[in-house]
Amino acid sequence: MAHIDTTAIVASSAVVTGDVTIGPESRVLHGAVLNGDLGPVRIGSHVVVMEHALLRGRPDQPVEIGDHVLVGPRTHLNGTRIEDEVFVATGVSMFPGSSAGRGSELRINSVLHVNSRLEPDTVVPIGWIAAGDPAELFSPDRHDELWAVQEALDFPGTVYGVPRGTSMREIMRRQTELHRPT
Repeated sequence: MAHIDTTAIVASSAVVTGDVTIGPESRVLHGAVLNGDLGPVRIGSHVVVMEHALLRGRPDQPVEIGDHVLVGPRTHLNGTRIEDEVFVATGVSMFPGSSAGRGSELRINSVLHVNSRLEPDTVVPIGWIAAGDPAELFSPDRHDELWAVQEALDFPGTVYGVPRGTSMREIMRRQTELHRPT
């Protein structure tokens, strides 16, 4: 059940479903989706979630957003934690188990990978990927170096609960079971 502070404003075309909490003076703009059906989504005070952002909680990894945070348009926040005063630009993706430290910036189309921790006051440049704990920054042309860090972060295990190499047939069988209408 959603709990929306009386001073928060949610646009009429936004979707808020499941276990969602929206704090004081926060704003959820048109087309944003806050999906707490599988796990909690918690938004602090003075947060703006812009158009077409997707925030999805997971059973073991809620979305937690601190105070005074901007969540840009077309962002994808899945089972992630964002501390206070963070700037999350347009098109950013933050994956399960990740966290962005206080005062950090994730610039346009950047990625914070699964199980990665961005130190406070860190800037992830436009289109770059942050991976590891603490996160290292990788430009898109450094894929082999990124993979050396990323492989150990266990994306398939964290996101789908399966070992690397599991067939897409099995992964999607599990996903369609998980996302059954209730």
